[in-house]
Amino acid sequence: MAKRISLINFKGGVGKTTLAFNLAAGLGRDHGARVLLIDMDHQSSLSIVCLGPDRWQQAAGEGSTVNRVFSDFLAAKLPDREIVHRAEIAHYLHYGNIDIVPAQLDLDDTEVELTASHQGNAIQSEWNKRTLLCRWIEETGIDDDYDYILFDCAPATKIVSQNAIAASHGYIVPVVPEAVMERGAPHLRNMVRAGIDERLKALASLGSRRASWVPDTKLVGLVVTRIQRAGNAASGYTNEHTEHLQSMQRQWGDALVEPYILQGTGVSAALSDRVPVYSRAGTQNIGYRGIDQQYRDLTIALMEKMDSL
Repeated sequence: MAKRISLINFKGGVGKTTLAFNLAAGLGRDHGARVLLIDMDHQSSLSIVCLGPDRWQQAAGEGSTVNRVFSDFLAAKLPDREIVHRAEIAHYLHYGNIDIVPAQLDLDDTEVELTASHQGNAIQSEWNKRTLLCRWIEETGIDDDYDYILFDCAPATKIVSQNAIAASHGYIVPVVPEAVMERGAPHLRNMVRAGIDERLKALASLGSRRASWVPDTKLVGLVVTRIQRAGNAASGYTNEHTEHLQSMQRQWGDALVEPYILQGTGVSAALSDRVPVYSRAGTQNIGYRGIDQQYRDLTIALMEKMDSL
């Protein structure tokens, strides 16, 4: 059975999609893992990176996306595996064991419709619409085909993201060391525990059985991304990032996963080119700064935590 992990943060711009892409690539390239990415964000950034704009548009036009799982709420049958696509990443030979269920822009509209829709008994309806992804996983048997399933969630905890949490053994929170993250990360942890898991437990007794539902979604860890180095600072980072990083280290302890990922134009450029950082090891902005090695070490650290769930 695959380890199912959500990558989530209330705030955008924290490198969530970059982390999902490079974590999947690292798991596949260096550890031979079979990885399924599921894009839960209507912006579809991860889908476009993994498929390219033409294949993504084709999949969206054919309705061969995760949207089908949610738009068919009132239908008797969910999609099968036709919504799973082989990722087409540059240097494909290294990443041939990565697949993706893409998103599409209409997913945001579908979320609104899903929220307003009801199906029979009110409690049963609320349970059903929050466990559609669990049901799809069970009906397709997709769990048996992968070592890891990674959900790239939108910066919100609406029903689509709640579906990911319901199906996940754990969740990863990418963070930038700044004031908003010091406040936001504890709020997110409480939201997952009380706002999602506890609510689902209350609904579960009156809902249809879901074998892939995980009642207690564990925090895998906080991953520091886009941290900035600065000259001769004792910590090696900017004063602002040092201050907030130290505060987060005191608050989160071992849950703050090392190494921390440096901010760098090379990382965003690689993502734009649909290339994992490992394939840019010889460049000045990635390899010479050690960012590819940071991601390798981070992947190992996260693997240990994910596998222990």
